[in-house]
Amino acid sequence: MASDFQNQVVQWFPGHMAKTRRKIKESLPLVDAVTEIVDARVPVSSHNPEISDIISGKPRIVILNKCDVADENATRKWIAYFKSQGVAAIAADCKSGKGLNLYRPLIKEVLADKIKSYEEKNMQGRALRVMVVGIPNTGKSSFINRMAGKKRAEVADRPGVTRHNQWFVIGDGIELLDTPGVLWPKFEDPAVGDKLAFIGSVKDDILDVESLAVRFLEVMKNDYPERLTERYKITGFEDKEPYEILEMIGRKRGMLISGGEINTERAATTILDEYRAGKLGKITLDSIPKY
Repeated sequence: MASDFQNQVVQWFPGHMAKTRRKIKESLPLVDAVTEIVDARVPVSSHNPEISDIISGKPRIVILNKCDVADENATRKWIAYFKSQGVAAIAADCKSGKGLNLYRPLIKEVLADKIKSYEEKNMQGRALRVMVVGIPNTGKSSFINRMAGKKRAEVADRPGVTRHNQWFVIGDGIELLDTPGVLWPKFEDPAVGDKLAFIGSVKDDILDVESLAVRFLEVMKNDYPERLTERYKITGFEDKEPYEILEMIGRKRGMLISGGEINTERAATTILDEYRAGKLGKITLDSIPKY
């Protein structure tokens, strides 16, 4: 059973994604730069590899959102990595606003040449327009709400909420264009699909939650075993299969059904929900590329 769970692959082919890509391309002439929101826990896995081609060389800023639940040391390394690639990046928690005070100055720094060009053409005061992109559930709406200073975009802890392009004025002569979250058509690396499912960017209702939790526990067993002990008070699982660890957690939490059988589906849902809520600690799942 455990091997069957571990061999399943996450895939998602929502029909509106191709339409979203077309909308992004059509809107590019309207903007001066693009801000990409990624999840600080999985900066590579939550980056759409098609974005660089889609945005056609427009200046790009990366916001590593949810830095409050990511490994702080890893986040610093990621910012340095993006800088080494010529991409401006900041860490932020869009719900609380932490780190977002750096955003407006960074836009003006990145677009300094554009601002100078406007001034030379006697177009001082022309708004700087920035498109906001990102895969589902990385926090685009929370970012825009925080920057706009009021609840302007719909927010939900599930993918696929934003459906239409919307403009928002955020002050300092900057306007943001929101777009629906877009995933790419196929995950070439199964681990990428898993990580996106772990953080909630793929809808749970199309997944086998037990299978997903088993693969998550395999990652945790290998990379953050101490977090499982701290959160679930379990020990002696180093030689256990991930499905057995799932059972251990279910038993420890008293998740039993008739006959004393463990409700592994309930345990799986709990583990994933607690990870997404940051209750397992600050965890970064993507490794820093060598550069």
